[in-house]
Amino acid sequence: MANSSKSPVVPAKLFLPFILITSLFALWGFANAVTDPMVQAFKKVLELSNSQAAWVQMAFYGGYFCMALPAALFVRKYSYKTGVLIGLGLYAAGALLFYPAATSEQFWFFCLGLYILTFGLAFLETTANPYILSMGPAKTATQRLNLAQAFNPVGLLAGLLVAKFFILDKLRSDDIANYSQLEEVQKTIIRTTDLMSIRDPYVGLGLVVLIVFILIVVNKMPQAKEDGGIPPLSETFSALAGNKRYYFGVFTQIMYVGAQIMCWTYIYQYAESINISSSVAANYQLSAFVLFTAGRAIGTYLLKFMDPGRLLGIFAVLGVLSCTTVIFVEGTIGLYSLVATSLFMSVMFPTIYGIALEGLKEEESKIGAAGLVMAIVGGALMPKLQGMIIDLGGAAVDDYDILGVSEVNFSFILPVLCFVLIMIYGFWASKQRIDIQN
Repeated sequence: MANSSKSPVVPAKLFLPFILITSLFALWGFANAVTDPMVQAFKKVLELSNSQAAWVQMAFYGGYFCMALPAALFVRKYSYKTGVLIGLGLYAAGALLFYPAATSEQFWFFCLGLYILTFGLAFLETTANPYILSMGPAKTATQRLNLAQAFNPVGLLAGLLVAKFFILDKLRSDDIANYSQLEEVQKTIIRTTDLMSIRDPYVGLGLVVLIVFILIVVNKMPQAKEDGGIPPLSETFSALAGNKRYYFGVFTQIMYVGAQIMCWTYIYQYAESINISSSVAANYQLSAFVLFTAGRAIGTYLLKFMDPGRLLGIFAVLGVLSCTTVIFVEGTIGLYSLVATSLFMSVMFPTIYGIALEGLKEEESKIGAAGLVMAIVGGALMPKLQGMIIDLGGAAVDDYDILGVSEVNFSFILPVLCFVLIMIYGFWASKQRIDIQN
């Protein structure tokens, strides 16, 4: 059943608060995109092993996972605005720690900065998503969240461009094939210069976050708190545990985030299998981000006429078809299909989020949001499984065939399975809504 076009997506009186909170979606998208290439950057600059460099992602995802529930408990006791300010403060602090980290040239210091930064992101995601849902009529809540989430890929694009032009293109160590064999004096000079190149965008980001912090402090923001006091925490957990739409939604979100990170991370390995360099593959990833951005806008528009669950199910079907093409059609057509998958993924995170929290009380939404943010751990777990499939034949990405296709092609069976589960959840949720309305 379509949402009523007569209900405003964002009430006029909440337009400015909506804009300020929506800016947060771009800010955490920027942090995600600018940090992904840092694994390779730190590996070369600081002469780390692959497992050591992987601490970048461990720190990033670890901060999300560890802080999501504490953030929800904090917001539950206080207000959304307070939670947003705490998140922005931690975000800025983590980013600004890159300045002393670059001075000390200690890898653990950079990881600490990322860990604290993602404490802030966990606060922001746990707070901002349900905050947006509360800023207007319940019947347009999912459409409102898709509108706000449309600005997340804008941040992704900006982060990828900053990483490419202001960090990766400036790294002198990346231009030297025998960097590890240079004399220590030469390496020290190059290392210092490169770490400053890594440092500067993060410090600039920290200053931008502080400006947003000040804007939210000085503006009146809706509190969106319920009357009647805070119910016992056990009562809230019990209500969530008995809500199938919620806990199936958390599981589905784990699958979605895993699929997203797999499709974005292994685009480089897929390109390698057809003899496309990483620098050229980056252009395909940029194209994927552009389609992702466009998809968010298309999805927000379609929600005016379509039930959220049905839209989710249809986009998941298209994701299954696209990723199946990636597996069985080798060459550039398969790569194009992998890029196109981002268009179909675009609506999934906010739509799953909105469906899972639909109908929950305010206090239940605050705790429920934590589970959906903790589901981001799927981005750490699922790519590891895909990497294990790609490594079946050895170090190369296409030295072993499975069911007649190379291992890197076959590895995309994991996103296919994720999309199948997302499809099932979407159509099930749509049927549940229709049954309730009837």
